Amino acid sequence: MRTQAAAGRAARSSAIHNMVLLSLLTAIVILMACTPIGLIDLPMIKATLLHIPVIIGAILLGPKQGAFLGAVFGLTSVVKNTMVPGLLSFAFSPLIPVPGTQSGSLWALFISMVPRMLIGPVAWAVYTLLAKLLSRRAGGRMIAAAAAAVVGALVVNTGLVMGSIGVLFRDAYATANGIPVDGVTAAIMGVVAINGVPEAIAAAVLVPAVVLPLQRALKR
Repeated sequence: MRTQAAAGRAARSSAIHNMVLLSLLTAIVILMACTPIGLIDLPMIKATLLHIPVIIGAILLGPKQGAFLGAVFGLTSVVKNTMVPGLLSFAFSPLIPVPGTQSGSLWALFISMVPRMLIGPVAWAVYTLLAKLLSRRAGGRMIAAAAAAVVGALVVNTGLVMGSIGVLFRDAYATANGIPVDGVTAAIMGVVAINGVPEAIAAAVLVPAVVLPLQRALKR
């Protein structure tokens, strides 16, 4: 009975810790989105660091919590692009008219929400797999966290977002940027290289630096 009671208290304590951490990370995402740190205005797109707390939350708390944090990220993107529209805001907010039309597109919600909601689950899966494969190697968890950060940031966030824009808003992207339609692919690859790679590097450095100490602290 005492063992069961102790286990119950430990489970409740763990649940409370996880809820507090999820709330804290949610607040961080919202706070970052309201400052130039989270969504950085650039000529062709808004660069972002909001994927970092999403990846951290997914690794520490699990894929469902990571998807939730990604949804918060996506919603902040919709709001920011609606309130402070930029050149490509039509691709992130259904309330911003698509170039050449009088109305917005619901596909903007797909681009804002779906890739961001996938960041956490994909990063969690990469981390979990690599952490097991590298469990006997020194620094294995650090490598796993860095790799998960790169995949979540570069492949899922930047790659899927820009790829979706290229497929769903190809003509509008060309019109907005004043480039020929056959130059869209090259322009998108340029954005991935110029924005996505630095974002991935930042994530690869910061995610392990935060995740590993927190993992040790949460186990105490």
